[in-house]
Amino acid sequence: MYLGVVHPSILSPTLVLGLLLLWGPLRAQAQNDTEPIVLEGKCLVICDSTPNSEPAGNALGMSVRSGTGRVAFSATRQTNHEPTDMSNRTMIIYFDQILVNVGNHFDQESSVFLAPRRGVYSFNFHVVKAYNRQTIQVSLMLNGWPMISAFAGDMDVTREAATNAGLVIMERGDKAYLKLERGNLMGGWKYSTFSGFLVFPL
Repeated sequence: MYLGVVHPSILSPTLVLGLLLLWGPLRAQAQNDTEPIVLEGKCLVICDSTPNSEPAGNALGMSVRSGTGRVAFSATRQTNHEPTDMSNRTMIIYFDQILVNVGNHFDQESSVFLAPRRGVYSFNFHVVKAYNRQTIQVSLMLNGWPMISAFAGDMDVTREAATNAGLVIMERGDKAYLKLERGNLMGGWKYSTFSGFLVFPL
């Protein structure tokens, strides 16, 4: 845009002020249109002042939660030993081999899962009774309270499993484990499994 050249002697103060006000926005617009902003060696972080509860991925397909919610475990019983003194006292079902323990939140010695954060967790179990002609009841315990249970009591089979699965909401520090609430596991419980994982955080 060409404004021309005006001799200063004929400019009134009012006219000068008007020209200055006009020239400011024009110069700013020209800079925005023609002069790029250069970031050298900097990382630009854009924050949303009103984020959603479930933030969406960015243009690269990455979520801000990527790599933070990986929690999973799976344990099995490989030996067919009789219940130990500890098992008889607590009635907790113990597992002697860990297949998966992402995050290391399942303690093999106590066979207890400790929730690392609040969220929805999925659990499933498969407890086999061997040569035991009585009914057993196995429960998934959450902080000492039964959440889901399963029974096995067929008298005509050598091995039978109490099996169940479900979703539970856990707070950080909550404990989940399997407990034998009825019957016994005399003869052992080889091939039994206990697994769980974080579905999503809350």
